[in-house]
Amino acid sequence: MASPNGTCSGSSSPFTNSGLDEDLQAEMDRKKRKRMLSNRESARRSRMRKQQHLDELTADASLLNRENGQLRTNLSLRTHHCLAMEAQNAVLRTRAWELASRLNSLNEMRQYLFLRNTGAGASDGLLDILLPNLQPMMMAPQDMFRY
Repeated sequence: MASPNGTCSGSSSPFTNSGLDEDLQAEMDRKKRKRMLSNRESARRSRMRKQQHLDELTADASLLNRENGQLRTNLSLRTHHCLAMEAQNAVLRTRAWELASRLNSLNEMRQYLFLRNTGAGASDGLLDILLPNLQPMMMAPQDMFRY
């Protein structure tokens, strides 16, 4: 309780209290500056990581755009080639149909000739119209084409 000096036992002298407060304040200021520097450094590292990530994403986007362009070119070439093949197939189908039709006609003529040669068919002059090349050629007189 009271001490022989007349002060309470729990209190200290004004000089000692002021020194402790200054020391405490200095320590708190030092920790605050240290924390601020640490936060600044952490923020700087965070910005660097973000910038690095942005650079990587930009490089990836550039690569993907380049690949996309190559794929578009490849697709365009293949589409053009496919269209050309479809056109060629249409021509070949038409040619195959024409050849099949011609073969059918030739088979009909062969059948007609076979029937005619075997005597099963009567000569009605149809063969003469269908096969004009089987008739003997007649020579035109020389003066026919003079003016």
